Amino acid sequence: MPHHGAVQVYRGRTVEVSTCTKYFLFGFNTLFWLVGLALLVIGFWAWTEKGFFDNISEVSDIPFDPVVLIISIGIIMFTLSFTGCVGSLRENICLLKFFSTILGMIFFGELVCAILTFVYKDWFNQKFNDFMETTIIKYRDDPDLQNIIDFGQRKLQCCGGVQGAQDWESNIYFNCSSSIELNGIDYRPVESCGVPFSCCAHGDINYDEITNTQCGYGVRSKKEADWGEDIWTDGCIEKFEQFLRREVYLVAGLFIGVALLQIVPICFAQNMISDIETIKASWHR
Repeated sequence: MPHHGAVQVYRGRTVEVSTCTKYFLFGFNTLFWLVGLALLVIGFWAWTEKGFFDNISEVSDIPFDPVVLIISIGIIMFTLSFTGCVGSLRENICLLKFFSTILGMIFFGELVCAILTFVYKDWFNQKFNDFMETTIIKYRDDPDLQNIIDFGQRKLQCCGGVQGAQDWESNIYFNCSSSIELNGIDYRPVESCGVPFSCCAHGDINYDEITNTQCGYGVRSKKEADWGEDIWTDGCIEKFEQFLRREVYLVAGLFIGVALLQIVPICFAQNMISDIETIKASWHR
């Protein structure tokens, strides 16, 4: 390992590790080390204290707990950024190579996933449709899952999955034929033949005014042509596809931004590795 800030003369020219490259990598990785640490703290707090998404793997057929994904991303960011920080500060070739190699593999994996998503678009669409159907059926079984669906419906101004509001017929609480037997008498639940509050055309809670949170009750018992007076009628899958088409530049910008966040530090790390190897080579002239 070269002495920090060492300057060597190699083949008639002065060679040293670029201070700009060195401290750019250090600052970049320090920032993402803190982000990784924050994800770990949030993940463990959510998992152990608040039970955030505790049952989502059971109620929505996701093969893993999303909190595990958050923690996994945090561990990867924490470890990778730590090696980048130490490698750049100590000018350690092994750590810098580990950092750039793993980051390159992650970038390549993301690229492959993006290509597969485009090539097998119909398959992914079907899987997403199945996911939406399952989450609608299990809507009341997990409060966190319910919050996810409500957030999506409010932001996209949609209701249900593929068929729109009618998809809520598959949920036992909103089914038009659902009933509750009490003391031998069948009662119709108040939410029967309705939709969640987040489907309402004015579903955002206004704390300055009295908000009708029961606007979705029984709405599907009306004529379908009249549903639009109270609720959003477009399915969320269709609205999400419209959002992607409408915000294509935003989506492309996000992809490019994520790519640059990985490609730029790889280039800087490789440049620093090259400088260090050149300095080491000068020792054996």
